[in-house]
Amino acid sequence: MKNITIDGRKIGEKCPPYIIAELSANHNGDINRAFKIMEEAKAAGADAIKLQTYRADTITIDCDNDEFQIQGGLWGGQTLYNLYESAQMPWEWHKPLFDKAKELGITIFSSPFDFTAVDLLEELGAPAYKIASFEAVDIPLIKYVAKTGKPMIISTGMADESEIQEAINAAYEGGCKELVVLHCVSGYPAPAEDYNLATIPDMAERFGVLTGLSDHTIDNTTAIASVVLGASVIEKHVTLDRNGGGADDSFSLEPAELRALCRDAKTAWLALGSVNYERKESEKGNVKFRRSLYVVKDVKKGEKLTSENVKSIRPGFGLAPKYYDEVLGKKALVDMHKGMPLRIDNIQ
Repeated sequence: MKNITIDGRKIGEKCPPYIIAELSANHNGDINRAFKIMEEAKAAGADAIKLQTYRADTITIDCDNDEFQIQGGLWGGQTLYNLYESAQMPWEWHKPLFDKAKELGITIFSSPFDFTAVDLLEELGAPAYKIASFEAVDIPLIKYVAKTGKPMIISTGMADESEIQEAINAAYEGGCKELVVLHCVSGYPAPAEDYNLATIPDMAERFGVLTGLSDHTIDNTTAIASVVLGASVIEKHVTLDRNGGGADDSFSLEPAELRALCRDAKTAWLALGSVNYERKESEKGNVKFRRSLYVVKDVKKGEKLTSENVKSIRPGFGLAPKYYDEVLGKKALVDMHKGMPLRIDNIQ
């Protein structure tokens, strides 16, 4: 596994987690809403904003046969075509959105869903590409994206081990040199108990890739926990208002929650650190308050030390408590007073 770079930002080992704010369908048909989400993502500290680039007729067909009907869930009662027609990011918005990202100073890229989407994003200079979970089995699309030579991120929701390996092989065969694979559960929302985050380090070892998390839970706990297990990338849907009525609003983070994610994921990464048994800088001032052996009743010269006149107490200026049994029964070489630290040169 090696680190990758997207738009100048290194991702991977010894790097803080890369936070992707997924705009998805949360523009709700209003480009100004999309601009506002981008502004909030930048203010929150996200590293990138991600779009989805498709049209209804590039992702499905206008058909109301049973298999094209959505049964239950957030989008129940709609056909696939109707859902994607209402949720799609108009292609004419892409350049203004890319320009807005440049103005804000935030990286922007997208999930393409067919070859024409890749071509559009190449014209706009996309610095990376994301393959969505539902497209992880589209080997020709993965290879087409890989030919761009740009870094790739592949989500693995619903994919088994062999399908994940096939997607990774396709990326490398197509020419991809920088790859991150995201553990994902394609439920909307997904319960935390379905995530099995232990899969993240296994995925890294099994496939030899950088790993991350595409998180569809409705809070930040799962995402923050993933950092400790090696997630280099965290992707979360973001919105202005979870009750906004858009296709993805209900399982997306609001601005304050995104700020918390960016802050807490970095804190988790900093806390992870490395194996270290040395005394930490923040501890050094408190060493003197550890326990040690003290005289707790006056002891005259020649008198024996006992459990009544010597105890292990705080602070830590006397002999270490491990010598307690050895000093009992020894004679004092000098008069010692209550509150004196016990020292080796004061006892027989």
